[in-house]
Amino acid sequence: MSTPPPIMPDNGQESVWDYPRPPRLEHVGKRIEIVFAGERIVDAPQCFRVLETSHPPVYYISPAFIAPGVLRSAAGSSICEWKGRAGYWDVTANGRIAARAAWHYQTPTSAFAAIAGYFAFYAGLMDRCTVDEEIVTPQPGGFYGGWITSGIVGLFKGEPGSMGW
Repeated sequence: MSTPPPIMPDNGQESVWDYPRPPRLEHVGKRIEIVFAGERIVDAPQCFRVLETSHPPVYYISPAFIAPGVLRSAAGSSICEWKGRAGYWDVTANGRIAARAAWHYQTPTSAFAAIAGYFAFYAGLMDRCTVDEEIVTPQPGGFYGGWITSGIVGLFKGEPGSMGW
């Protein structure tokens, strides 16, 4: 299956087709907020993001910026060829539970050691996720956890027809 032509970015935008493979980890000074069950569960003034070809960025947040008690270990794990074994977490607040809505790498590969113990969240399972006050759109498809903002253009892995990319 051939990959369709990417969308060309405008000034100030990034194309996910310019992101590297293997992925790159970068520290960013962007404010991340996450609201779930009417409660602000994340307010982080900085974070890391992972940039991978055809994927919108995935943001990894220090547990220091996550409200206490909102994460509960969940069953199961998965393997990323670049980062290692991910563990999953339920997000709980105000009587609501979003099953396996967050994940982290407790002992990632050396290239991603900086995000050991940091958490990423599926935006589609939260009430609202923002990057510098801009509401994000979840990466299509439900498997990947990228966050789409106006500064990111695709086509994105996870969209219909993208299985073979």
